[in-house]
Amino acid sequence: MRRKLFAAVLAFAAVAGMSAGCSGSSDPNVLKIGTEGTYAPFSYQGSDGKLTGYDIEVAQAVADKLGKKVEFTQTPWDSIFAGLTSKRFDLVANQVTVNADRQQKYALSDPYTTSEGVIVTRADDNSVHATSDLRGKTCAQSSTSNWSQVAAAAGCKVEAVEGFVQAIQLLKQGRVDATVNDTLAVGEYTKKTGDTAVRVAVKTSDTSKQAFAARKDSGALIGRINDALTKLRADGTLARISEKYFGTDVSK
Repeated sequence: MRRKLFAAVLAFAAVAGMSAGCSGSSDPNVLKIGTEGTYAPFSYQGSDGKLTGYDIEVAQAVADKLGKKVEFTQTPWDSIFAGLTSKRFDLVANQVTVNADRQQKYALSDPYTTSEGVIVTRADDNSVHATSDLRGKTCAQSSTSNWSQVAAAAGCKVEAVEGFVQAIQLLKQGRVDATVNDTLAVGEYTKKTGDTAVRVAVKTSDTSKQAFAARKDSGALIGRINDALTKLRADGTLARISEKYFGTDVSK
């Protein structure tokens, strides 16, 4: 009886160990990607409720070149890099601006978007004519974004928000004076909403390049992604996706 009981315990332990191993495994044929899903036209919910956008389509095209399926995980911007570090996903596809700090912390791909920053104010506010005019004002920004750094460097007090839409809401409510963001995102918002309560006051003169971000130990993955981007640029796929969302090629 004792021998049978002992054998049963060993068998149970073996099965449990196998189950644990399976649950912790990662499918090498799946590329897990973190994205906001609330940042049009780059990553957002379409009219059919499905995730879509420029970054989503570029990421999907890259995965196709790699022969992988894609699994997107929607995550707020201010916690997206924590999700990457904790291995919730392999890659961030969400207009990650290339800067020295991120180059030090993460493995960044070749850029697939080039854009510039703009300052948005209420339509009846004529006090901002240059980036320097932000000094002493309050700007609504995602606290860990590149544009937040631009605003802070100009002397603007940063009011942390979850994303661009919330920033515009606070601006229209008069709770902040401005928001700094990507001209492509602002243009998409204006085109879709026709909102005349806010306006682009000035360009920041900051040209930014956006890339995919992976963990530092993912050098091999980034190398394959760069190869895929090179092919997608050569065969016109990046230009086609870009034209679809912006009417021009921003992938150069």
